[in-house]
Amino acid sequence: MAKVYIKTFGCQMNVYDSARMRDALLVHGYKETDNPDVADILLFNTCHIREKASEKLFSEIGRVARGKKKNALVVVAGCVVQAEGAEILKRCHDIDIAIGPQNYHQLPELIAKYNRKNGRKIVADFPAESKFDFLPEPQKNAASAFLAVQEGCDNFCSYCVVPYTRGCEYSRPSKDILAEARALVKNGAKEIMLLGQNVNCWHGDKGRDLGDLIRDLAKIRDLKRIRYTTSYPSKITKNLISAHANCKKLMPYIHIPIQSGSDAVLKAMNRKYTVAEYEKIVAAFRKMRPDIAISSDFIVGFPGETEKDFNDTLELVKRVGYASSFSFKYSSRPGTPASLMKNQIPEDVKTKRLIKLQALLLSQQRAFNEATIGKEFEVLLTEVGKNPGQLIGYSPYMQGTVVKAPKKLLGQIVRVKVTGASATALQAELIA
Repeated sequence: MAKVYIKTFGCQMNVYDSARMRDALLVHGYKETDNPDVADILLFNTCHIREKASEKLFSEIGRVARGKKKNALVVVAGCVVQAEGAEILKRCHDIDIAIGPQNYHQLPELIAKYNRKNGRKIVADFPAESKFDFLPEPQKNAASAFLAVQEGCDNFCSYCVVPYTRGCEYSRPSKDILAEARALVKNGAKEIMLLGQNVNCWHGDKGRDLGDLIRDLAKIRDLKRIRYTTSYPSKITKNLISAHANCKKLMPYIHIPIQSGSDAVLKAMNRKYTVAEYEKIVAAFRKMRPDIAISSDFIVGFPGETEKDFNDTLELVKRVGYASSFSFKYSSRPGTPASLMKNQIPEDVKTKRLIKLQALLLSQQRAFNEATIGKEFEVLLTEVGKNPGQLIGYSPYMQGTVVKAPKKLLGQIVRVKVTGASATALQAELIA
């Protein structure tokens, strides 16, 4: 039986894509392995959002290729393929097949027909048919599973390559989403994370939005938890906000990327909202669900960002108060408008700003976690901890939680009491 090794880089959508490529190969008789040295297929699913992600890919291919089986195929999939095309084949001679994110349903056929004598193969177009129409049901999954409901982006933020690598916005029909959700639950999923580059732009059914889709999913009896990411602020609807109040299965956590606390920078980024509008959205969520946890994304050192712009970001963070956040230095991506802008920020300035922002965000995350000490809530246990007798899971507020519990509870939702907290995790004990 042929074996496939899969390595994923980048976002949660890439994790989902890797799982769907794995499903497509499993139904064709492949077996998954975590050992690249015994694999017949080495599959690398790539990210192109930041420069370092691309560099990690080529470094990893070089490392793994040295120990691979004779005649093992090296396949690169995902956004780097879509963005760089034939250039990656020139740069890395170990790659046999390169396939874009809209074509991975063709992967089993490409592998079956591949012949080295005919040269290396690249497929990175935008086919008229949807890849989702050709994929099998999920073959295996954990207690928490990803489900893509929307893909692509029409916003064209000046720093971002997603519209060029993932294409324009596409929403899957709710009937297809519900069918996949039922299959995931049948295979053991208790929690589903809905995914999309702009997940709240879902419009798979005429006149309905993500709030309606969430209410439909909540009717699946054995589905216990629903989450979604990533949201675009100005596309959040009142209906979606109200779902957090009246849908018990929807977890009290939302990721709303702001990117900057300066209106001038947001305008240069082509983000279609202001700081005041963003804060109004946050207030609406908190009014509807007072205990909701808010997380965000930040980019520091965007071209033209002044010290005042950066300080405006710090002040926004202080006003909002985040449960967790992701923050990065601006990374210039070829072909984006921002890469051609004047007033590029020196690397040392970006580094200093990032350190200062991350210190503030980490202090807020620590405070949020410490505020839960002594409280009780349910945790979905998803993995084995580093120490004997430990299991790790996530609270309703997306906090990593370490629990002393028997392994038989892996994949189960248990009630715990929080006994300790750090900036990155909670410690808790089981409640009988």
